[in-house]
Amino acid sequence: MASDTVRGGTVLPVDAARWAMWTFVLVNTVIVEALFLSAGSGKNGVLTVAKFFGLHAALLMLFQLLLVARLPWLDRRIGMDRLTVWHRWVGFTLLWTVLTHATLVVLGYATLDDTSMGKTFVALSGVPASLLGMLAAGTVLVVAVISTRSLRRRLRYEVWHGLHLLLYVALGLSFVHQLLETTTFTSSAFATAYWWFLWLFAFGALLAGRVVMPLWRNAYHRFRVAAVVPESDDVVSVYVTGRHIDKLPARAGQFCIWRFPGHNHWWTANPFSLSAAPDGRGLRLTAKAAGNASAGLRNLPVGSSAFVEGPYGAFTSLHRTRPATLLIAGGVGITPVRAMLEEATGDVVVLYRVRSEADAVLLNEVRHLVGLRGGRLHLLTGRTGEGGTPPFGGDSLHRLVPDITERDVYVCGPPAMTRAVLAGLRHLRVPSRQVHAEKFGLA
Repeated sequence: MASDTVRGGTVLPVDAARWAMWTFVLVNTVIVEALFLSAGSGKNGVLTVAKFFGLHAALLMLFQLLLVARLPWLDRRIGMDRLTVWHRWVGFTLLWTVLTHATLVVLGYATLDDTSMGKTFVALSGVPASLLGMLAAGTVLVVAVISTRSLRRRLRYEVWHGLHLLLYVALGLSFVHQLLETTTFTSSAFATAYWWFLWLFAFGALLAGRVVMPLWRNAYHRFRVAAVVPESDDVVSVYVTGRHIDKLPARAGQFCIWRFPGHNHWWTANPFSLSAAPDGRGLRLTAKAAGNASAGLRNLPVGSSAFVEGPYGAFTSLHRTRPATLLIAGGVGITPVRAMLEEATGDVVVLYRVRSEADAVLLNEVRHLVGLRGGRLHLLTGRTGEGGTPPFGGDSLHRLVPDITERDVYVCGPPAMTRAVLAGLRHLRVPSRQVHAEKFGLA
């Protein structure tokens, strides 16, 4: 186990995945620009520049699909949280690229016909190819507006997600728009083959990762609720079993997206970490009542069906670089840490931050696992700001774990706590390759 997970001098999986992804982007960018140069200029200089932005907008759209396709090879190495952040920034880059392309097209034809941009816009809306492009640009604009932080925070996730799916409508409109623009698809035999391959590859990856794989796994494993165990007044563990669970490629530290048909609406899904290492017989999630969906888990009937997407996440021992490990958890963030303790090798230290010992979820299990491995557990209680030194400041971390710079550090907890820990680690100059933190969520 240790020889498989500790990667002292080799290329880290996350670095290999990033290099592969950016190489893919660079190669395709070069190809697109070569196609642009070989296709010749447009009817005037403005339309030539418009075509340049249009081709790159198409490439950005396809890259957007790959970032959210939940491809296992990328997800296990980079993590859904980082891929989602990149998806967000690529999305806003796409917005400005699309708007620039559309503005230049209208300006180019207005210049060509020596008329106003308003009249040109109306005239172009009567051309099917241009109309589809306008509708796609308008849809991208709507999705971008609702994705701004000020509006996103005011919308329920289900509402925002439903509106965000309009982006797929924009992608379909963009594909037909590009197909009708003959200068793009038919400028050469290579261009035709290239664009068809790229669109089919991107849509194929999305359908495989988001639709085919989840449906196949659930049909194959037939997940069902085996037991529901209250851990405290507001925390419950749900045990899920099924067929051939040993074939599910899950690792300690990962999370799944859970749906329980009959318990909630189909579109209501929750990301919960595995709170026990997969043993080939079943899966366990442990959730705190933070909303209607999680609060009602204790009422799940035993034997009811479960729909499980995943496992997802890069918060695993795959990324270990050192023999010794420090696991830091806050609140219910202990769940993936508790699972990772089952796979832990070498010297292990756990820092568990809670308001009081009564709030420490799965504390007895954590104590037992730490004891089996001869490790150390520090239960850090109290509220932040109640005097004394910050619990995750550099000085505090060094006092609790003097050899912290020689360890891999895994961090899981509320955002504010995670930021404090990462700041403390930077203060201590813990190498970034030894720091592992992941936000578990859908957006």
